[in-house]
Amino acid sequence: MTDASAGHGYPRPQLRRDQWRNLNGVWDFAFDPDARWHLPAQVAWERQIAVPFAPETPASGIGDTGFHPVCWYRRAVETPALGPGERLLLHFGAVDYAATVWVNDRLAGRHEGGYTPFAFDITDGLAPGYALTIVVRAEDDPHDLAKPRGKQDWLLHPHSIWYPRTSGIWQTVWLEPVPATRLAALRWTPSVARWEIGLEAAVAGEPRDDLRLRVRLRAGDRLLADDTYSVLDGEVRRAIALADPGIDDARRALLWSPESPTLIAARLELRAAGGQVLDAVESYTALREVRVAADAFLLNGRPLHLRLVLDQGYWPESGLTPPDDAAPRRDVELARAMGFNGVRKHQKLADPRELFWADTLGLLVWEEMPSAYRFTPAAVERLTREWVAAVARDASHPCIVAWVPFNESWGVPELPNDPAQRDYVRAIYRLTKTLDPTRPAIGNDGWEHVAGDVWTIHDYDDDPARLLARYGGPDARQRLLAEGRLGGRRAALDPDAVAGRPVMLTEFGGIAFTPPERRAETWGYTRSDSAEAFADHYAALVAAVRACPLFAGFCYTQFADTYQEANGLLFADRTPKFPLDEIARATRGDPSRREAELAHRRELAKGAATAGDGDGAG
Repeated sequence: MTDASAGHGYPRPQLRRDQWRNLNGVWDFAFDPDARWHLPAQVAWERQIAVPFAPETPASGIGDTGFHPVCWYRRAVETPALGPGERLLLHFGAVDYAATVWVNDRLAGRHEGGYTPFAFDITDGLAPGYALTIVVRAEDDPHDLAKPRGKQDWLLHPHSIWYPRTSGIWQTVWLEPVPATRLAALRWTPSVARWEIGLEAAVAGEPRDDLRLRVRLRAGDRLLADDTYSVLDGEVRRAIALADPGIDDARRALLWSPESPTLIAARLELRAAGGQVLDAVESYTALREVRVAADAFLLNGRPLHLRLVLDQGYWPESGLTPPDDAAPRRDVELARAMGFNGVRKHQKLADPRELFWADTLGLLVWEEMPSAYRFTPAAVERLTREWVAAVARDASHPCIVAWVPFNESWGVPELPNDPAQRDYVRAIYRLTKTLDPTRPAIGNDGWEHVAGDVWTIHDYDDDPARLLARYGGPDARQRLLAEGRLGGRRAALDPDAVAGRPVMLTEFGGIAFTPPERRAETWGYTRSDSAEAFADHYAALVAAVRACPLFAGFCYTQFADTYQEANGLLFADRTPKFPLDEIARATRGDPSRREAELAHRRELAKGAATAGDGDGAG
């Protein structure tokens, strides 16, 4: 088994320090099928695993997709000596679902929630010589439908749109030496209207009353700001004003967009009164603003037609975990190459490295909370807690332009009949807007709307003519409100919740195309029997959707084949099913090569006919 640490970059891209150690690689491992063990000394270590890959995946070296309610991890490491007053933090990107962590047989802490990060200060548990033995117990009941689980199947074998489970550690584990007094959290909030960058910085550790924070912002070689602020009550909250060039052309050079993803590099230094640097971190932000109007999505104050693709975020060998740092970058590049300006991350909180590449290369992201599937007090508490953590983790990423806490009434199955479930969706929508008032939020993506900034629709009709007839007329909005049913569900439960909101078709398509030998084992909403038929069907569907004035944007299902769900534009290994340039032309509405050639021939024929008529008349 090879060491898995290579290829996974810094796991927290918007708060980086020079010193850190990646603990991905080979760990001792054991399944605990009957949940018999509760302390590290009880565990019978039986095999090894490649972290950060879940044991269900081939990349882990195990590849066991059975039911695993509890699994255990162990790794012994040597850490570098700490400087005076320094502390050592042990970070986990994500462990599904509940983690208990020991260091040198001493309890370090517990965490619940399978998609969000956590860390423990383990300094007091260090042995002489800084030797560490880390043990993790990961509890993940495969039959529990009251926890956020996304597309993880509760049946033994994946079926329909649900996929293999993800147990235990599935994102990077890492060590970080930190100063006694340190920067613990950053949040960036840009405002194009005021031409400024909002900063919230939190200080943790040993309290001091003489702290100052120096902040330098740069765009390339251009210094935008160099300011110093007093730290009061352990925090800094400031609006950093930038010099406004005034002229649109000069402004656009600094604005972030998919066409021009300009990032602003940040360096922050926490200093004592005498100028001593106590802590220094690197970060980044961007100047961009998103909001909606009655009929449009606005980026930096201008309408932008959204061309999104549904991204399940799985890889064949490594499941929810990117196999290396090149994989998420390649996915962003492929989405852009297919003509999309964004993705809807579906039933998954993306690894921060995936968001980093979307920030860097210019791809909009709709972030969606993995669903629970029951409505119980426990389900409400679990989803709410983890959603708050998700928004806190990702709010500074410029690529994220919408929050989606619910999808297709999953977890709220009696939404039309149960006032408590409707109140729940409204409450989470309002909570999301409270946590982040700068982005649109969609209460329940797909149908049965009771709250949200965009009226989103899912419709898998495979006939372009029917889609155009349903949504293309001047009265489409009124008919949708009065009688529209999608997947057997009403399009909106509360007319006031969708009044004055833009409408987007956020799931459609789902055309499956596979080699004949895989047809029986795969699934899709509809099928094409050849690459050429698939290309024509995709182009026709997108053309119909683009021709509907009702829609301010769309999201095609889907980016790549995912296990048995074969309705991707790409095969699971990211090979295009027909040429990327043809996909891009259809996505953007450009004429295809074939259409351009036919149009050219028609023009030639028309010219020849005109010349012939002229000769005859003479």
